[in-house]
Amino acid sequence: MEDQIRISDLEIYSNHGVYKEEKVLGQKFLVSAVLYTDTKRAGVSDRIEYSVDYGNVCHRIAEVMEKNTFDLIECAAETIAKTLLLEFPLIRHLEIEVKKPWAPIGMPIESVAVKIFRGWHRAYLGVGSNMGDRMEYISSAIDRIEEQQDTKVVHVSGLIETKPYGGVEQEDFLNGCIAIDTLKDPLELLDFLMDVEKQSGRVRTVRWGPRTLDLDILMYDDLVMNERELTIPHKEMHKRMFVLEPLAEIAPYLMHPLLRKTISELKETIEKE
Repeated sequence: MEDQIRISDLEIYSNHGVYKEEKVLGQKFLVSAVLYTDTKRAGVSDRIEYSVDYGNVCHRIAEVMEKNTFDLIECAAETIAKTLLLEFPLIRHLEIEVKKPWAPIGMPIESVAVKIFRGWHRAYLGVGSNMGDRMEYISSAIDRIEEQQDTKVVHVSGLIETKPYGGVEQEDFLNGCIAIDTLKDPLELLDFLMDVEKQSGRVRTVRWGPRTLDLDILMYDDLVMNERELTIPHKEMHKRMFVLEPLAEIAPYLMHPLLRKTISELKETIEKE
């Protein structure tokens, strides 16, 4: 269980709501936060720089609430969560609750509240190219990812040259893997990566065909997901040496959540075949 810093019912008067009167007259809101962070270093050293300054957090929450006007407290909660995660690097995950004690529903009620849980996620991406300036396509893709405010590139593997997969006659690939920390959920990340591919000139006409850029979500935390648009872990990753070799370079002990083997073990299995 992660350490926590708790802020309970921070009282803020601000102007949010669907109705015009709410925006003009304003009303009281109560904001609570649970900040998940490692407090051990701060607890041993007794130094504030090793902890999350909850005073600064409170003032930042108040600024978000007072300097914006939201129709929905859902949007207020999302904005607070993203602001804190981006501005306080020691916060890994958090819970935000926004209460509206005077919700205008025409009935006696103590409050209406929205509570959300948000945080950083570690994802692993496969990257490849076999058309044009392969190195430039891959480098540009990494730059595009790093430009995202809500995504950080953590590790980049070396690139290996590999034969094409799937039986379509084409040029050899350059392949590698990237580890990122992101606030995007899996489908948001997929949409973003497909946009990066599109901007590189990627055209999806032939399955396993040549491409300027290929970006695949291999793993996302220990999530298991099987939707029409996206399967996580990538359903072919454990069969592909061009994935496992660069992935083992940056995350050898990463555990496949379904096969219950590390990336190094999966790589060794293929090497023995």
